[in-house]
Amino acid sequence: MVDFELVAFPPSDHPEPGDRAPDFTRPLVTDEYWEDRTLSALAAESGGVCLLFYPLNWGGKSRYWWGEIQDRGWPVEEPAVVGVGISQPFDHRRFADFLDLSYPLYSDPGNDVARAYDIVHDLDGMEGIEEPRPAVFVVDEELLVEYAWVAEEWPQSPPFDEVEAAME
Repeated sequence: MVDFELVAFPPSDHPEPGDRAPDFTRPLVTDEYWEDRTLSALAAESGGVCLLFYPLNWGGKSRYWWGEIQDRGWPVEEPAVVGVGISQPFDHRRFADFLDLSYPLYSDPGNDVARAYDIVHDLDGMEGIEEPRPAVFVVDEELLVEYAWVAEEWPQSPPFDEVEAAME
């Protein structure tokens, strides 16, 4: 049995259903290449986006979450399921290749997108080392939030059944 402490996150002023999600431009890593892409363009093109903020690449949580999403057959398009993580684009590409992911991943090494969504936390309590708090936002093609889930403690996984229902 793994012995770890639950870490409670402080309150967050993240976007809620009915709010407009913050737009951003970051490198979007796909199976072919990466390029700067706005969330608004992707959402308009895909009829909406399920934005998944996840912990560091290569960790057990990230590998488990993406495996769960793949096993459930979540859509790559309409709405697009897209990850947001702090890794550099080349590391996202290696991570996606390793897991055979077809989902695009936004690269946010400065954690600015997580900051705009108010879901930043210090990694393992280390001052100045941040990652996004686990979170999921389902937004429509105009970036209106239809569903929001933000972890209240670490380690907490998204409620996959709820997210799946929100995407339908």
